[in-house]
Amino acid sequence: MTAHSRPVRTRFAPSPTGYLHLGGARTALFSWAFARHHQGTFVLRIEDTDVERSTPEAVQAILDGMDWLGMQPDEGPFYQMQRMDRYRELIQQMLDNGTAYYCYSSPEEVDAMRERARQLGLKPRYDGTWRPETGKQLPAIPEGRAPVVRFKCPQEGVTSWEDLVKGTISFDNSELDDLIIARADGTPTYNFCVVVDDWDMAITHVIRGDDHVNNTPRQITILQALNAPVPCYGHVPMILGPDGEKLSKRHGAVSIMEYDTQGYLPEAMINYLARLGWSHGDDEIFSAEQLIEWFDTRQLSKSAAQWDPKKLNWVNAHYIKHTDSAVLAQNIAPRIEALGGEVSNIELAAVVDLFKDRAETLQDLATDALLFCSPFVPAPEALQDEVLTSDAKDLLRTFSAKATELSEWNVASIAQAIRDTLAEHEVKMPKLGIPLRVAVTGRKQTPAIDAVLALLGRSTVLARLTLATH
Repeated sequence: MTAHSRPVRTRFAPSPTGYLHLGGARTALFSWAFARHHQGTFVLRIEDTDVERSTPEAVQAILDGMDWLGMQPDEGPFYQMQRMDRYRELIQQMLDNGTAYYCYSSPEEVDAMRERARQLGLKPRYDGTWRPETGKQLPAIPEGRAPVVRFKCPQEGVTSWEDLVKGTISFDNSELDDLIIARADGTPTYNFCVVVDDWDMAITHVIRGDDHVNNTPRQITILQALNAPVPCYGHVPMILGPDGEKLSKRHGAVSIMEYDTQGYLPEAMINYLARLGWSHGDDEIFSAEQLIEWFDTRQLSKSAAQWDPKKLNWVNAHYIKHTDSAVLAQNIAPRIEALGGEVSNIELAAVVDLFKDRAETLQDLATDALLFCSPFVPAPEALQDEVLTSDAKDLLRTFSAKATELSEWNVASIAQAIRDTLAEHEVKMPKLGIPLRVAVTGRKQTPAIDAVLALLGRSTVLARLTLATH
Protein backbone atom coordinates (compact mmCIF):
# COMPACT_ATOMS: atom_id res chain seq x y z
CA MET A 1 0.00 0.00 0.00
CA THR A 2 1.51 3.37 -1.00
CA ALA A 3 1.42 6.57 1.03
CA HIS A 4 -1.10 7.97 -1.45
CA SER A 5 -3.59 5.15 -0.86
CA ARG A 6 -3.46 5.21 2.94
CA PRO A 7 -5.36 7.60 5.25
CA VAL A 8 -3.29 10.78 5.51
CA ARG A 9 -1.14 11.01 8.63
CA THR A 10 1.39 13.82 9.06
CA ARG A 11 3.71 14.63 11.94
CA PHE A 12 5.58 17.48 13.53
CA ALA A 13 8.71 16.20 15.26
CA PRO A 14 10.67 18.94 17.02
CA SER A 15 13.72 18.42 19.23
CA PRO A 16 13.17 19.96 22.69
CA THR A 17 16.54 21.69 22.82
CA GLY A 18 15.06 25.19 22.71
CA TYR A 19 11.86 27.12 22.13
CA LEU A 20 9.43 26.66 19.23
CA HIS A 21 10.89 29.05 16.66
CA LEU A 22 9.35 30.53 13.52
CA GLY A 23 10.69 27.91 11.13
CA GLY A 24 9.44 25.08 13.31
CA ALA A 25 6.05 26.72 13.74
CA ARG A 26 5.70 27.10 9.96
CA THR A 27 6.66 23.45 9.37
CA ALA A 28 4.09 22.40 11.96
CA LEU A 29 1.49 24.64 10.30
CA PHE A 30 1.98 23.12 6.84
CA SER A 31 1.82 19.57 8.26
CA TRP A 32 -1.27 20.45 10.30
CA ALA A 33 -3.03 22.14 7.37
CA PHE A 34 -2.25 19.21 5.04
CA ALA A 35 -3.71 16.72 7.52
CA ARG A 36 -6.79 18.84 8.12
CA HIS A 37 -7.33 19.38 4.37
CA HIS A 38 -7.38 15.61 3.81
CA GLN A 39 -9.42 14.84 6.96
CA GLY A 40 -6.31 13.05 8.19
CA THR A 41 -4.40 12.82 11.45
CA PHE A 42 -1.77 15.24 12.76
CA VAL A 43 0.77 13.64 15.11
CA LEU A 44 3.12 15.41 17.53
CA ARG A 45 6.37 13.62 18.30
CA ILE A 46 9.04 14.95 20.62
CA GLU A 47 12.49 13.84 19.44
CA ASP A 48 14.24 13.98 22.79
CA THR A 49 17.13 11.58 22.25
CA ASP A 50 19.64 14.42 22.69
CA VAL A 51 19.52 13.89 26.44
CA GLU A 52 22.16 16.50 27.28
CA ARG A 53 20.36 19.35 25.50
CA SER A 54 16.69 18.33 25.82
CA THR A 55 14.80 19.96 28.70
CA PRO A 56 11.27 19.75 30.14
CA GLU A 57 11.07 23.55 29.77
CA ALA A 58 11.70 23.27 26.04
CA VAL A 59 9.03 20.57 25.73
CA GLN A 60 6.57 22.85 27.50
CA ALA A 61 7.55 25.79 25.27
CA ILE A 62 6.74 23.68 22.20
CA LEU A 63 3.37 22.59 23.63
CA ASP A 64 2.53 26.17 24.67
CA GLY A 65 3.43 27.53 21.25
CA MET A 66 1.31 25.01 19.38
CA ASP A 67 -1.58 25.54 21.78
CA TRP A 68 -1.39 29.33 21.29
CA LEU A 69 -1.47 28.89 17.51
CA GLY A 70 -4.43 26.53 17.78
CA MET A 71 -2.57 23.56 16.25
CA GLN A 72 -3.47 20.87 18.74
CA PRO A 73 -2.33 17.40 17.61
CA ASP A 74 -4.76 14.55 17.10
CA GLU A 75 -2.25 12.12 18.61
CA GLY A 76 0.71 12.66 20.92
CA PRO A 77 2.93 14.00 22.11
CA PHE A 78 4.97 10.84 21.78
CA TYR A 79 8.49 10.82 23.22
CA GLN A 80 11.36 8.95 21.58
CA MET A 81 13.06 8.27 24.92
CA GLN A 82 10.04 6.16 25.86
CA ARG A 83 10.49 4.00 22.74
CA MET A 84 14.08 2.80 23.23
CA ASP A 85 13.09 -0.87 23.58
CA ARG A 86 11.40 -0.76 20.17
CA TYR A 87 14.46 0.77 18.49
CA ARG A 88 16.79 -1.78 20.05
CA GLU A 89 14.49 -4.63 19.03
CA LEU A 90 14.65 -3.59 15.38
CA ILE A 91 18.40 -2.96 15.45
CA GLN A 92 18.88 -6.53 16.69
CA GLN A 93 16.54 -7.75 13.96
CA MET A 94 18.64 -5.96 11.34
CA LEU A 95 21.85 -7.39 12.78
CA ASP A 96 20.30 -10.86 12.62
CA ASN A 97 19.16 -10.55 8.98
CA GLY A 98 22.37 -8.90 7.76
CA THR A 99 21.05 -5.42 6.93
CA ALA A 100 23.19 -3.97 9.75
CA TYR A 101 26.58 -4.89 11.21
CA TYR A 102 28.94 -4.16 14.07
CA CYS A 103 31.73 -1.72 13.30
CA TYR A 104 34.77 -1.60 15.58
CA SER A 105 36.57 1.30 13.87
CA SER A 106 37.43 4.03 16.35
CA PRO A 107 36.41 7.64 15.66
CA GLU A 108 40.09 8.42 14.99
CA GLU A 109 40.29 5.62 12.44
CA VAL A 110 37.15 6.85 10.68
CA ASP A 111 38.58 10.39 10.58
CA ALA A 112 41.72 9.00 8.97
CA MET A 113 39.61 7.16 6.35
CA ARG A 114 37.86 10.38 5.47
CA GLU A 115 41.10 12.32 5.24
CA ARG A 116 42.57 9.73 2.86
CA ALA A 117 39.47 10.02 0.68
CA ARG A 118 39.80 13.82 0.60
CA GLN A 119 43.43 13.55 -0.49
CA LEU A 120 42.34 11.30 -3.36
CA GLY A 121 39.64 13.78 -4.35
CA LEU A 122 36.87 11.45 -3.23
CA LYS A 123 33.88 12.06 -1.00
CA PRO A 124 35.02 11.73 2.66
CA ARG A 125 33.29 8.69 4.12
CA TYR A 126 33.64 5.49 6.11
CA ASP A 127 35.44 2.96 3.91
CA GLY A 128 33.51 -0.16 4.89
CA THR A 129 36.34 -1.85 6.82
CA TRP A 130 33.87 -3.84 8.94
CA ARG A 131 31.16 -4.23 6.28
CA PRO A 132 30.60 -7.98 5.84
CA GLU A 133 30.71 -9.24 2.25
CA THR A 134 30.79 -12.72 0.80
CA GLY A 135 34.36 -14.03 0.91
CA LYS A 136 35.68 -10.97 2.76
CA GLN A 137 38.00 -11.48 5.73
CA LEU A 138 37.15 -9.02 8.52
CA PRO A 139 39.89 -7.65 10.84
CA ALA A 140 40.44 -9.03 14.32
CA ILE A 141 38.08 -7.45 16.86
CA PRO A 142 40.03 -4.94 19.00
CA GLU A 143 40.04 -5.96 22.63
CA GLY A 144 37.85 -3.90 24.94
CA ARG A 145 36.37 -1.71 22.20
CA ALA A 146 32.56 -1.38 22.11
CA PRO A 147 31.25 -1.37 18.53
CA VAL A 148 28.77 0.94 16.85
CA VAL A 149 26.07 -0.54 14.63
CA ARG A 150 26.09 0.54 10.99
CA PHE A 151 23.32 0.17 8.42
CA LYS A 152 24.43 -1.82 5.39
CA CYS A 153 23.44 0.70 2.76
CA PRO A 154 22.94 -0.48 -0.84
CA GLN A 155 26.05 0.41 -2.84
CA GLU A 156 24.51 0.29 -6.31
CA GLY A 157 21.55 1.98 -7.91
CA VAL A 158 19.77 5.21 -7.08
CA THR A 159 17.50 6.32 -4.25
CA SER A 160 14.98 8.86 -5.51
CA TRP A 161 11.63 10.28 -4.59
CA GLU A 162 9.11 12.71 -5.99
CA ASP A 163 9.37 15.57 -3.54
CA LEU A 164 6.08 17.35 -2.78
CA VAL A 165 7.86 20.71 -3.09
CA LYS A 166 11.02 20.27 -5.15
CA GLY A 167 10.03 17.59 -7.66
CA THR A 168 12.25 14.59 -8.41
CA ILE A 169 15.32 14.26 -6.17
CA SER A 170 17.86 11.47 -6.68
CA PHE A 171 20.97 10.27 -4.88
CA ASP A 172 23.42 7.66 -6.12
CA ASN A 173 23.61 4.97 -3.47
CA SER A 174 27.37 4.86 -4.01
CA GLU A 175 27.46 8.36 -2.47
CA LEU A 176 25.71 7.26 0.74
CA ASP A 177 27.69 6.18 3.80
CA ASP A 178 26.99 3.13 5.92
CA LEU A 179 25.16 5.18 8.51
CA ILE A 180 25.65 4.55 12.24
CA ILE A 181 22.25 3.51 13.60
CA ALA A 182 23.38 2.73 17.18
CA ARG A 183 26.21 4.34 19.10
CA ALA A 184 28.83 2.42 21.05
CA ASP A 185 26.76 2.81 24.23
CA GLY A 186 23.78 1.20 22.48
CA THR A 187 21.65 4.33 22.03
CA PRO A 188 20.03 4.56 18.59
CA THR A 189 20.77 7.56 16.35
CA TYR A 190 18.45 10.25 15.02
CA ASN A 191 17.94 8.92 11.50
CA PHE A 192 17.09 5.43 12.74
CA CYS A 193 14.64 6.63 15.40
CA VAL A 194 12.86 8.81 12.86
CA VAL A 195 12.46 5.90 10.46
CA VAL A 196 11.02 3.58 13.10
CA ASP A 197 8.68 6.25 14.42
CA ASP A 198 7.37 7.15 10.96
CA TRP A 199 6.76 3.47 10.29
CA ASP A 200 5.12 2.64 13.62
CA MET A 201 2.99 5.80 13.54
CA ALA A 202 1.91 5.08 9.94
CA ILE A 203 3.06 8.50 8.75
CA THR A 204 2.11 8.96 5.09
CA HIS A 205 3.44 12.47 4.42
CA VAL A 206 6.51 14.16 5.87
CA ILE A 207 6.68 17.94 5.39
CA ARG A 208 9.85 19.43 6.84
CA GLY A 209 12.66 21.92 6.23
CA ASP A 210 14.98 21.37 3.29
CA ASP A 211 17.93 21.05 5.66
CA HIS A 212 16.69 17.44 5.93
CA VAL A 213 17.04 16.65 2.20
CA ASN A 214 20.33 14.78 2.76
CA ASN A 215 18.71 12.68 5.52
CA THR A 216 15.89 11.51 3.29
CA PRO A 217 17.75 8.98 1.08
CA ARG A 218 19.26 7.43 4.21
CA GLN A 219 15.82 7.15 5.80
CA ILE A 220 14.27 5.72 2.63
CA THR A 221 16.93 2.99 2.33
CA ILE A 222 16.48 2.00 5.98
CA LEU A 223 12.69 1.84 5.52
CA GLN A 224 13.18 -0.36 2.46
CA ALA A 225 15.52 -2.62 4.44
CA LEU A 226 12.77 -2.97 7.08
CA ASN A 227 10.16 -3.72 4.35
CA ALA A 228 8.27 -0.67 5.65
CA PRO A 229 6.17 1.69 3.53
CA VAL A 230 7.93 4.89 2.46
CA PRO A 231 6.11 8.18 3.15
CA CYS A 232 5.80 11.01 0.65
CA TYR A 233 8.37 13.68 1.46
CA GLY A 234 8.17 17.44 0.98
CA HIS A 235 11.05 19.75 1.83
CA VAL A 236 10.25 23.39 2.41
CA PRO A 237 12.95 26.02 1.79
CA MET A 238 14.19 27.97 4.79
CA ILE A 239 13.02 31.39 5.96
CA LEU A 240 15.45 34.23 5.33
CA GLY A 241 15.74 37.45 7.30
CA PRO A 242 15.00 40.85 5.69
CA ASP A 243 18.69 41.06 4.74
CA GLY A 244 18.58 37.80 2.79
CA GLU A 245 20.58 35.88 5.39
CA LYS A 246 19.31 32.82 7.27
CA LEU A 247 16.75 33.86 9.85
CA SER A 248 18.32 34.18 13.30
CA LYS A 249 17.83 35.82 16.68
CA ARG A 250 19.22 39.10 15.40
CA HIS A 251 16.27 39.26 12.99
CA GLY A 252 13.83 38.74 15.85
CA ALA A 253 13.61 34.96 15.37
CA VAL A 254 12.62 34.37 18.93
CA SER A 255 10.26 31.92 20.59
CA ILE A 256 6.83 31.91 18.99
CA MET A 257 5.43 32.77 22.44
CA GLU A 258 7.41 36.01 22.40
CA TYR A 259 5.03 37.17 19.67
CA ASP A 260 2.17 36.59 22.08
CA THR A 261 4.00 38.75 24.63
CA GLN A 262 4.55 41.45 22.01
CA GLY A 263 0.85 41.56 21.23
CA TYR A 264 0.34 39.55 18.05
CA LEU A 265 -2.89 37.65 17.56
CA PRO A 266 -2.52 33.91 16.88
CA GLU A 267 -4.87 34.22 13.90
CA ALA A 268 -2.57 36.83 12.39
CA MET A 269 0.52 34.73 13.02
CA ILE A 270 -1.10 31.68 11.38
CA ASN A 271 -2.06 33.83 8.37
CA TYR A 272 1.41 35.36 8.07
CA LEU A 273 3.34 32.10 8.58
CA ALA A 274 1.22 30.38 5.93
CA ARG A 275 2.15 33.06 3.38
CA LEU A 276 5.86 32.44 4.06
CA GLY A 277 6.31 29.93 1.28
CA TRP A 278 2.69 29.12 0.35
CA SER A 279 0.10 31.05 -1.59
CA HIS A 280 -3.46 30.86 -2.85
CA GLY A 281 -3.64 33.21 -5.79
CA ASP A 282 -3.26 36.79 -4.61
CA ASP A 283 -5.02 36.21 -1.28
CA GLU A 284 -3.13 37.90 1.56
CA ILE A 285 -5.71 37.69 4.35
CA PHE A 286 -7.43 34.40 5.11
CA SER A 287 -8.66 32.43 8.08
CA ALA A 288 -7.30 29.13 9.37
CA GLU A 289 -10.45 27.51 7.96
CA GLN A 290 -9.71 28.92 4.50
CA LEU A 291 -6.09 27.77 4.77
CA ILE A 292 -7.28 24.24 5.48
CA GLU A 293 -9.76 24.35 2.60
CA TRP A 294 -7.20 25.66 0.10
CA PHE A 295 -4.00 23.97 1.24
CA ASP A 296 -2.15 22.11 -1.49
CA THR A 297 1.55 21.23 -1.46
CA ARG A 298 1.74 22.19 -5.15
CA GLN A 299 1.38 25.79 -4.00
CA LEU A 300 4.42 25.57 -1.74
CA SER A 301 7.27 27.70 -3.06
CA LYS A 302 10.54 26.15 -4.22
CA SER A 303 12.45 29.28 -3.19
CA ALA A 304 13.22 30.62 0.29
CA ALA A 305 10.67 32.92 1.95
CA GLN A 306 11.69 36.25 3.45
CA TRP A 307 10.64 37.36 6.92
CA ASP A 308 9.16 40.86 6.82
CA PRO A 309 8.28 42.38 10.23
CA LYS A 310 6.41 45.26 8.54
CA LYS A 311 4.21 42.80 6.67
CA LEU A 312 3.53 40.89 9.88
CA ASN A 313 2.52 44.16 11.56
CA TRP A 314 0.21 44.97 8.64
CA VAL A 315 -1.46 41.55 8.90
CA ASN A 316 -1.77 41.86 12.68
CA ALA A 317 -3.25 45.37 12.38
CA HIS A 318 -5.86 43.98 9.99
CA TYR A 319 -6.89 41.28 12.47
CA ILE A 320 -7.02 43.75 15.36
CA LYS A 321 -9.20 46.10 13.32
CA HIS A 322 -11.65 43.29 12.49
CA THR A 323 -11.77 41.65 15.93
CA ASP A 324 -14.72 42.41 18.21
CA SER A 325 -13.81 45.21 20.63
CA ALA A 326 -15.14 43.30 23.62
CA VAL A 327 -12.83 40.37 22.78
CA LEU A 328 -9.87 42.73 22.39
CA ALA A 329 -10.76 44.40 25.70
CA GLN A 330 -10.53 41.06 27.50
CA ASN A 331 -7.15 40.43 25.86
CA ILE A 332 -5.58 43.79 26.66
CA ALA A 333 -6.91 44.20 30.21
CA PRO A 334 -4.00 42.24 31.79
CA ARG A 335 -1.57 44.10 29.50
CA ILE A 336 -2.92 47.45 30.74
CA GLU A 337 -2.59 46.33 34.36
CA ALA A 338 0.97 45.16 33.69
CA LEU A 339 1.69 48.69 32.45
CA GLY A 340 0.34 50.11 35.70
CA GLY A 341 -3.13 50.98 34.44
CA GLU A 342 -6.52 50.39 36.05
CA VAL A 343 -9.41 48.92 34.02
CA SER A 344 -12.19 48.53 36.60
CA ASN A 345 -13.67 52.01 36.21
CA ILE A 346 -13.70 52.34 32.44
CA GLU A 347 -15.78 50.94 29.59
CA LEU A 348 -12.77 49.24 28.02
CA ALA A 349 -14.51 48.02 24.85
CA ALA A 350 -15.41 51.63 24.03
CA VAL A 351 -11.77 52.63 24.57
CA VAL A 352 -10.70 49.82 22.24
CA ASP A 353 -13.15 51.13 19.62
CA LEU A 354 -11.31 54.44 19.67
CA PHE A 355 -7.84 53.05 19.13
CA LYS A 356 -8.02 49.70 17.35
CA ASP A 357 -8.04 51.09 13.80
CA ARG A 358 -4.52 52.41 14.24
CA ALA A 359 -2.93 49.75 16.48
CA GLU A 360 -0.42 47.28 15.01
CA THR A 361 -0.21 45.13 18.15
CA LEU A 362 -2.21 44.47 21.29
CA GLN A 363 0.64 46.09 23.20
CA ASP A 364 0.11 49.28 21.15
CA LEU A 365 -3.56 49.09 22.03
CA ALA A 366 -2.85 48.63 25.74
CA THR A 367 -0.40 51.54 25.74
CA ASP A 368 -2.90 53.81 23.97
CA ALA A 369 -5.62 52.79 26.43
CA LEU A 370 -3.55 54.19 29.30
CA LEU A 371 -4.99 57.55 28.26
CA PHE A 372 -8.14 56.41 30.04
CA CYS A 373 -6.72 53.84 32.41
CA SER A 374 -3.95 55.65 34.25
CA PRO A 375 -3.75 58.84 36.35
CA PHE A 376 -3.78 62.08 34.37
CA VAL A 377 -0.37 63.62 33.76
CA PRO A 378 -0.52 67.23 32.51
CA ALA A 379 1.44 68.04 29.37
CA PRO A 380 5.09 69.05 29.86
CA GLU A 381 5.53 72.76 30.57
CA ALA A 382 7.26 73.36 27.25
CA LEU A 383 4.27 71.92 25.37
CA GLN A 384 1.83 73.90 27.50
CA ASP A 385 3.77 77.12 26.83
CA GLU A 386 3.76 76.36 23.09
CA VAL A 387 0.09 75.44 22.74
CA LEU A 388 -1.86 76.98 25.63
CA THR A 389 -1.52 80.63 24.59
CA SER A 390 -3.86 83.33 25.86
CA ASP A 391 -5.95 83.05 22.66
CA ALA A 392 -6.11 79.28 23.07
CA LYS A 393 -7.22 79.63 26.68
CA ASP A 394 -10.03 81.97 25.59
CA LEU A 395 -11.23 79.29 23.19
CA LEU A 396 -11.04 76.64 25.91
CA ARG A 397 -13.05 78.80 28.34
CA THR A 398 -15.77 79.29 25.73
CA PHE A 399 -15.89 75.57 25.03
CA SER A 400 -15.92 74.79 28.76
CA ALA A 401 -18.92 77.06 29.26
CA LYS A 402 -20.83 75.42 26.43
CA ALA A 403 -19.86 71.95 27.66
CA THR A 404 -21.18 72.79 31.12
CA GLU A 405 -24.59 73.63 29.66
CA LEU A 406 -25.01 70.49 27.55
CA SER A 407 -28.15 68.54 28.45
CA GLU A 408 -26.51 65.28 27.33
CA TRP A 409 -22.85 64.26 27.39
CA ASN A 410 -22.24 62.28 24.21
CA VAL A 411 -20.21 62.51 21.02
CA ALA A 412 -22.89 64.34 19.04
CA SER A 413 -23.53 67.04 21.66
CA ILE A 414 -19.79 67.55 22.30
CA ALA A 415 -19.16 67.85 18.54
CA GLN A 416 -21.86 70.53 18.38
CA ALA A 417 -20.30 72.46 21.28
CA ILE A 418 -16.96 72.37 19.42
CA ARG A 419 -18.58 73.68 16.22
CA ASP A 420 -20.36 76.42 18.13
CA THR A 421 -17.11 77.50 19.77
CA LEU A 422 -15.30 77.61 16.40
CA ALA A 423 -18.14 79.66 14.86
CA GLU A 424 -18.22 82.11 17.75
CA HIS A 425 -14.48 82.80 17.52
CA GLU A 426 -14.35 82.43 13.71
CA VAL A 427 -11.42 80.00 13.75
CA LYS A 428 -10.60 76.61 12.20
CA MET A 429 -10.57 73.30 14.11
CA PRO A 430 -6.79 73.10 14.81
CA LYS A 431 -6.97 76.34 16.80
CA LEU A 432 -9.25 74.61 19.29
CA GLY A 433 -8.51 70.92 18.71
CA ILE A 434 -4.81 70.97 19.61
CA PRO A 435 -5.18 73.06 22.81
CA LEU A 436 -8.18 70.93 23.82
CA ARG A 437 -6.14 67.73 23.44
CA VAL A 438 -3.15 69.11 25.32
CA ALA A 439 -5.33 70.51 28.13
CA VAL A 440 -7.47 67.42 28.63
CA THR A 441 -5.15 64.51 27.73
CA GLY A 442 -1.64 65.96 28.06
CA ARG A 443 -1.02 64.83 24.48
CA LYS A 444 -0.90 66.63 21.16
CA GLN A 445 -2.40 63.69 19.25
CA THR A 446 -5.37 61.49 20.13
CA PRO A 447 -8.25 59.85 18.29
CA ALA A 448 -11.30 62.02 17.51
CA ILE A 449 -11.43 64.54 20.35
CA ASP A 450 -15.23 64.48 20.70
CA ALA A 451 -15.10 60.71 21.25
CA VAL A 452 -12.21 61.07 23.72
CA LEU A 453 -14.07 63.70 25.74
CA ALA A 454 -17.26 61.62 25.73
CA LEU A 455 -15.39 58.67 27.26
CA LEU A 456 -13.51 60.74 29.83
CA GLY A 457 -16.79 62.11 31.24
CA ARG A 458 -17.98 65.66 31.79
CA SER A 459 -16.64 66.19 35.29
CA THR A 460 -13.14 65.02 34.35
CA VAL A 461 -13.04 67.18 31.21
CA LEU A 462 -14.27 70.31 32.98
CA ALA A 463 -11.83 69.84 35.86
CA ARG A 464 -8.87 69.50 33.49
CA LEU A 465 -9.98 72.52 31.45
CA THR A 466 -10.16 74.57 34.64
CA LEU A 467 -6.64 73.45 35.55
CA ALA A 468 -5.32 74.38 32.11
CA THR A 469 -6.98 77.81 31.89
CA HIS A 470 -6.47 79.15 35.40
